[in-house]
Amino acid sequence: MIFSRKRADEARHARDNGVLDAGETPAAPARGPYDVSEAPDAPRLDLGSLQIPAVPDVEVRVQADPQGVIQQVVLVHGQNALQLGVFAAPRSEGIWDEVREEIRTSLLNDGAAAQEVEGERGTELRAQVRTPDGMTDLRFIGIDGPRWMVRGVFQGQAAVDPAAGGPLAACLDGLVVDRGQEAKPVREPLPLRLPREVAEQQAAEQQAAGPQEV
Repeated sequence: MIFSRKRADEARHARDNGVLDAGETPAAPARGPYDVSEAPDAPRLDLGSLQIPAVPDVEVRVQADPQGVIQQVVLVHGQNALQLGVFAAPRSEGIWDEVREEIRTSLLNDGAAAQEVEGERGTELRAQVRTPDGMTDLRFIGIDGPRWMVRGVFQGQAAVDPAAGGPLAACLDGLVVDRGQEAKPVREPLPLRLPREVAEQQAAEQQAAGPQEV
């Protein structure tokens, strides 16, 4: 289904750990991913825990089950793609360093080349993996927020040249995370759902199509 900064990390970290000076107002980050509590107003596609900004020529492709629960979100611009995931994290610390090491170990165990590189958003993981279409470059990024972590996986030229991912990077800059207040196990994927009107349309189309032969 297709729907046609310098980031103020220091301020956010200080806010989350209660070390701002008395009377000081924490600065909102200059770019996202934003927590829903500090996001600027802008048109976005609401998928529940993720709200994706409208960026020209970027397609939002989702895979969802019949109940409208989203299994995968991929943003596509030309030959480049960005797969997004969002996960619960503890209040006290980020989890990207630990998650990144686990991804790196898994890739190496599968025989894939993987190395850490310092990127604009911190330490990234770049890898080459074998697919049915041949070798594919991947670039993993992780962004820790208050009680959440966004993981992105770039494919295409943007996996080896971050400058090639311009519109996809713009989506990341405007992304909003709505973590919710309920307690969740660390690293549990936060729930993603189709907008209600889209889910209802999908259900109606499936009902009209009738049972499928197998």
